[in-house]
Amino acid sequence: MSYQEKKSYLNLLGGVLIPGIYFIIIFMGNPLEGLNTDEQLYFWAKSILWLIPITIALHIVVAIVFGFSNASITREKPPKSDERDQLIELKAMRNSRYMFGLGCILGLITLVTGMGVSAWFVSFVVSSALSQVIESASQLYYYKNGI
Repeated sequence: MSYQEKKSYLNLLGGVLIPGIYFIIIFMGNPLEGLNTDEQLYFWAKSILWLIPITIALHIVVAIVFGFSNASITREKPPKSDERDQLIELKAMRNSRYMFGLGCILGLITLVTGMGVSAWFVSFVVSSALSQVIESASQLYYYKNGI
């Protein structure tokens, strides 16, 4: 298995676990029960503003630990990125952006149909997490099956 494939698997796992664990912790005890719209907006804004730096920090830590552990186990330096790697990253990023855009449109549809503010934020967060998963899965697909 190549270095890029290992990295993609790790990103895929992190893309599922980090937001999943974060929101399991956040939603313990039904914090949205009985809140008006302004309070729901405050809750969601605070939750997402905390999620962003936590996700970034955890991804950095995971990348550093992966780099050190892979180098110590295989005794090899990480390979340099070539044109094929860059093309795969671009295609995977494109797929990720399509997913995020679709999630935003679905979120707007939830607002238009009267599902409430929480439904919009849930669709926003889920589409963010899914776009990260789609990006990692696309990279794995392209590395295994070619471009």
